[in-house]
Amino acid sequence: MTYTKRTHHLKPEGAYQVLARAQALEAEGREIIHLEIGQPDFETYAHIRQAGVDAIEQGMTRYTPPAGLPALRAVIAEQAGRRLNVEIDPGQVVVSPGAKPNLFFPTLALVEEGDEVIYPNPGFPTYEAMIGVAGGVPVPVPLREENSFSFDLGAFDGLINEKTKLIILNSPSNPTGGVIPSADLEHIAAAAQRHDAWVLSDEIYTRIVYDGLEVPSIYSLPGMAERTLIMDGFSKTYAMTGWRLGYGIMPRELAKRVGLLLTHSVGCTAHFTQFAGIEALTGPQEQVDLVVAEYQKRRNVIVDGLNALPGVACQKPQGAFYVFPNIKSLGISSVDLANYLLDEAGVALLPGSSFGAGGEGYLRLSYANSVENIQRALEQMENALNRLN
Repeated sequence: MTYTKRTHHLKPEGAYQVLARAQALEAEGREIIHLEIGQPDFETYAHIRQAGVDAIEQGMTRYTPPAGLPALRAVIAEQAGRRLNVEIDPGQVVVSPGAKPNLFFPTLALVEEGDEVIYPNPGFPTYEAMIGVAGGVPVPVPLREENSFSFDLGAFDGLINEKTKLIILNSPSNPTGGVIPSADLEHIAAAAQRHDAWVLSDEIYTRIVYDGLEVPSIYSLPGMAERTLIMDGFSKTYAMTGWRLGYGIMPRELAKRVGLLLTHSVGCTAHFTQFAGIEALTGPQEQVDLVVAEYQKRRNVIVDGLNALPGVACQKPQGAFYVFPNIKSLGISSVDLANYLLDEAGVALLPGSSFGAGGEGYLRLSYANSVENIQRALEQMENALNRLN
């Protein structure tokens, strides 16, 4: 039997592969500290859970409009417009079951066979996957550690051309935690306008930033709203990973096309989940601030601890809940080191190469875990690295 070429390039996501290995070791009786999965370790906040339960009790278990409930789209438009200091119409909002449809479907709506798509490397593996499914040509741009893991603008300038249809940005970044500064966004925006390219801005971690930083968005720059789509969602900010609720903000005509793709694929997003989303956005936000403060405390602990390990150097990330330590001086591949630390230290983490060739020489650790577990993981990693040396 043969299968279409659009699926030949697809590979499992590294985090799920490592999780499966870690769970197999746990089934054998091993104790494993999980720093591999990008999932908040907090429960969905109580008032949001209750809103979902109330919606089910009130019969909110029906089909909804494919692009989302009008009430949710209106709230998203109002709040996003306030954050971005622009006017957004609810007709520009597309609600989806999880955030990934608002990565995949806009790409399918914009990218033709042979169009080039620029994306960050290291970067979220779904970017390269969706480019290939759409028939596009993936064009990776390196993120430089010396530039706080923002784009290598020199490389970017050498790669963008008349074939470039789409530029993918992710700030704060998975896997690096880096934030693209305003000056870099202005440079990218000017190039996008010069080459008539679209921009997909993945802003799923935009609320999870530290040290009083505010994350700029390319959407807010002059002339960019008409060629930019924002992908965002509820999973990270509100600890709602299993609720599967995301959204996109884009020009109305593109929103219509993405809505049609939703219609003929997933149909719609769960009714009661959307009511929980309304509560998440309009209800109390204090717990979000408390959780971000806790992440910042954990970030400081893990960065200090990693920098004390032999052969490891780690920048302090500005956002998200990942660190991306440099392990090049150890002279071992990131896959081999990740496997070694799982087997010998009982710490599950990801090789940087899971996020593209630009991630080789690094590891990714999620600090969506308790300070106590992070400290234990660091101690066990130190012992294992000392044995390795």
